[in-house]
Amino acid sequence: MHPESSYEITTATQPRPHPLAYHPGWSQPPRMLPEELPPGVQVVTLPGGMRTLAYTQPPTHTAPPVTVVQPIPAWAKTTALLAPTVGCGIAAASVGISYAAPGLIAMSHALWSAVALIAAGVVAIPVILRAARRPTGPAQITQNITATGLFGRANGTINHR
Repeated sequence: MHPESSYEITTATQPRPHPLAYHPGWSQPPRMLPEELPPGVQVVTLPGGMRTLAYTQPPTHTAPPVTVVQPIPAWAKTTALLAPTVGCGIAAASVGISYAAPGLIAMSHALWSAVALIAAGVVAIPVILRAARRPTGPAQITQNITATGLFGRANGTINHR
């Protein structure tokens, strides 16, 4: 088929079977359907008239596939830029809290003291006011009532001393 081929085509001779050995299928070579041929293999006729399968083109070495570099998505860039910012913010906050901790503890003690003072005031102030209002002696009440006639209207005044 290709007389200008630069490759020498050789065939292996079939060994002669031993006369006492049984070799089924040696009388006829196995047949292959054209769909079963691998890519690049064709049936060729040799100069001696024998037909055989052979590669008609030299094998091509396929280069590894070139990977196309994909651009980095915007969300990934944003996340990568925010991660150190958030980490540094958390670190700064923790340092600030560690410096402020003694002051926060003192402030919480002061607030609890203020709450205790308010609670004591709620109980103590009415007691103190009640004690301050007590008179030194029995209460003196003076009443002046005047009425005119048998069925007249009565008027009066009450004085506490």
